[in-house]
Amino acid sequence: MATNTSSKYDYIHNKVLIQLGCPAVYQLKPKKENIGTLTRMTLGEKNPNKQNKTILLVGETGAGKSTLINALVNYAMGVKWEDDVWFQIVEDEKRSQSESQTSDVMVYQIFGFEGKPLPYSLTIIDTPGYGDIRGIEYDDIIRQRLLDLFQSEDGVHEINAVGLVMKGSENRLSDRLRYIFDSVISPFGKNMEKNIVALITHSDGVTAENVLKALKEANIKCAKDEDGDTVHFMFNNRQTIQKTKKNNVALKSAWDLTMDQISQFADFLTKQSPQSLMTTIEVMKYQTRLTACINNLQDRIKLIDLKQTEIQQTQEALKKHEEEMKNNEKFTVEVDEPYKVKQKVGRERRWWALGLNYGGAVCCTVCEENCHYPCTLAWYPKHCEVIKDGRCTVCTGKCPVSVHVKEEQCINCAGKCSDESSHVKTPWIYVTKTRKVQKTLKEMKEKYEKIKAGEEDKSSLFETLQKNIKELQKEKDRLLAGGEIKSRLLETLENNMDELQKEKDQWLEESFQHVVKLKQIALNVNSLSTHVHLDFLIEKMKEKGDTEKKKKLEEMQSQMVKDEGIKAAMRYGFGKLR
Repeated sequence: MATNTSSKYDYIHNKVLIQLGCPAVYQLKPKKENIGTLTRMTLGEKNPNKQNKTILLVGETGAGKSTLINALVNYAMGVKWEDDVWFQIVEDEKRSQSESQTSDVMVYQIFGFEGKPLPYSLTIIDTPGYGDIRGIEYDDIIRQRLLDLFQSEDGVHEINAVGLVMKGSENRLSDRLRYIFDSVISPFGKNMEKNIVALITHSDGVTAENVLKALKEANIKCAKDEDGDTVHFMFNNRQTIQKTKKNNVALKSAWDLTMDQISQFADFLTKQSPQSLMTTIEVMKYQTRLTACINNLQDRIKLIDLKQTEIQQTQEALKKHEEEMKNNEKFTVEVDEPYKVKQKVGRERRWWALGLNYGGAVCCTVCEENCHYPCTLAWYPKHCEVIKDGRCTVCTGKCPVSVHVKEEQCINCAGKCSDESSHVKTPWIYVTKTRKVQKTLKEMKEKYEKIKAGEEDKSSLFETLQKNIKELQKEKDRLLAGGEIKSRLLETLENNMDELQKEKDQWLEESFQHVVKLKQIALNVNSLSTHVHLDFLIEKMKEKGDTEKKKKLEEMQSQMVKDEGIKAAMRYGFGKLR
């Protein structure tokens, strides 16, 4: 197509005319890069001596984020009403909404226009995929991508503003929109509140009291003005409508409103101190570790409960068959023995993964535990967020990363089949099952001797349980010699039960401390990501009898129950799960 426009913009070569008229509309063709898990669009060349301001935008599909991004770019480029030209950096979506929804985090960088009229360059982060129809796992992908962006060397390390994009016609925050805002705001630290503003689109220039009221009722944490209202800016979305004699005045008024509000927004960016993302990164990591810790804790408690059941069955058999044991050296007890197996799990295939090891689970082969599942984006265990300083923060032994795996394996061969074999390899996790077994004291003794000789892993989670075998054999010897057995056997088993309970209490305390830490540093601890774990923790604190910690957790839960925003986010989030 032709690319004719006024000589004022001749120097912009990477543009394509997509609509003739007044204004003529051009599609900008910035440099596109797929960097890791991100898509970055760069217009112009960066000058390291110039200031840059970063804006993160979030809102529903159809709220007008794309038009707002284009308006910010045109303002930065110095486009005037009389130029009769409009530039688009966001590409038009010609597909249906369900097809066009994406999990991509788009980063737009606008360089080279400093001074007309902005004194700084712009970086705009768009999160179009939040809350889409495909499920919560896609929202987890976006969180991980933002974390990648904030952590990477050439990424974003501070933010000047988080813009909550809403239509001026919004009378209430839908469950979906509350879920989206909760998903985006919850990772930020408390330092970010003064940088969160409302960006109201499709505005007629009259203050959208309904929008401000909806934000207040939803308890969305935002910057406040001197009147205690949410700091907000209003924009119209009519910049590409063709000018005619009949609508020229109305369109000029809409143009002036948008450019005046962008100017005020620009002043806000200038005056407001940028916020470092170090706390945000810390919050994101704690949220990831809390979720992984709770999931892992549930698996471990299930295994301990099964072990305790096995001990109880042994105790009951000893009480019931004491006389028979005196006369039968080969006496056996049938118990439900727990054991671990590998189970196949699904993994979403994504084009951007390039066949690499995304999805699946990070598992510890020593503790035989699932340390992080699903592990959405890590290529290898060392990239996973539950790994810190070369060690796992989740598994029982806090084992080194070297004993963790994430590769596909043949689940039938326990990873021992050759690489050349034709066996099907698949992503997997550990699961606990039980089987009926007959146990004799002799077999217990042999198993203990194996542990003593180092033939089995001495760092096993239930090493304390295996030590009980020696005590059992001593009691067997005393029995055959005519000594007393009942009280000593039961005492030994009860001691072992106490040890297992101590382990459960220790792991429960770790999870509780994660929640406490989030409350200290997170802007929005009353979020869906925290709420989903509270029921489990409260139940376990009740079982433990720790009334003080149970009360603290119940107080947090009570605050969330009263929070209409969290309730709405829960309704939408759990609806997505279903």
